[in-house]
Amino acid sequence: MSKKITFPYNPQFPSVADLRIKAKSRIPKFAFDYLEGGCNEGLNLSRNESDFDNIYLKPNYLRVGGDIDMSVELFGRKYSAPFGISPIGLQGLMWPNAPEILAKAAAKADIPYTLSTVSTSSIERIAEVSEGKAWFQLYHPTENSLRDDILNRLKAVECPVLVVLVDVPAFGLRYKEIKSGLSIPPKMSINNILQAFARPLWGIKTLQHGIPSFATLKPYMEKGMDMSQLGQFMNKTFTGKVDIEKVSAIRDLWKGPLVLKGIATDEDMQAAIQIGADGVIVSNHGGRQIDAGESSINSLIKLAGNDAYKSKLKIMLDGGIRSGVDLARAHTVGSEFNFMGRPFMYGVGALGNEGGDHTINMFKTHLYQIMQQLTIENITQFPDRLLNT
Repeated sequence: MSKKITFPYNPQFPSVADLRIKAKSRIPKFAFDYLEGGCNEGLNLSRNESDFDNIYLKPNYLRVGGDIDMSVELFGRKYSAPFGISPIGLQGLMWPNAPEILAKAAAKADIPYTLSTVSTSSIERIAEVSEGKAWFQLYHPTENSLRDDILNRLKAVECPVLVVLVDVPAFGLRYKEIKSGLSIPPKMSINNILQAFARPLWGIKTLQHGIPSFATLKPYMEKGMDMSQLGQFMNKTFTGKVDIEKVSAIRDLWKGPLVLKGIATDEDMQAAIQIGADGVIVSNHGGRQIDAGESSINSLIKLAGNDAYKSKLKIMLDGGIRSGVDLARAHTVGSEFNFMGRPFMYGVGALGNEGGDHTINMFKTHLYQIMQQLTIENITQFPDRLLNT
């Protein structure tokens, strides 16, 4: 008989949907809209989730199953489960101290947390609280000198994996952010201030931890920079296309594992292999860049189905995963690892300091249950449970 494993979490919030409802009641509307918003009409945002429904799994009930092991080897490290926490900008705006809460929880649970260049905690602080386990996602700066300095800071803290974001040649057209003033430059309107007063716990926590700022980028900003100047700085410093030449230069400078995030086509996959990337994260930036694009899961199905790609680098997924069943679906169609952003922000928004631990254990519980249901012992067996319709 196989050994039963349990993962403790708050039973009042057994799903992402439950966490979302609670988080919405605690986060000011302008910040919640920033978290949830897609670009334009939000069509690709919806497809990211709904296209998972077209993937069906088949059980094998009479098979004798053994002990379940959800662990995965990735870039020379063993992780306790096949998922990690996606990079999200302005995390501390949505819930105060969110990057540290999630980085600590991820380190404790042995899963990767990825810090964004434009998050609200610094490289050095997250390296400290994560015990050197946190990954880093680089928004490629316009100036190579700034790029080199950021890379040197990452080397100093021994960052295990560098993720280079490639899918933001221009900021997406996000209507909710424009109306709320959270475009660049951000503005705190009277309406936003009233929304903040309506969420007093968020306000108290924000006062405790300080007004959120781009902590990693502080050394490169002039002191006393106002909102208008901040907008100019961001547009000047990070507006520009990431091409093969720029990523190749990073490959020469960075000797550790290098992952490209935002890959969705054969052309970009072939370029990633040519550059010498160790992995790719198939993603459409959470539906925030191209509304007419396809869902991340459909892009993954096409790319992971090519054996020539899988033999050369790790193929991972980010986008639309909302349950352990979705994790299982992703693995059946070829994902080797998965990342989630919004579900973890719902977790900290709903439960504060306990939100990271809760959400990790919730997903582990979901995944463990579906592995039991399908009668498999490890992640590599998921493709055998794909029902071809």
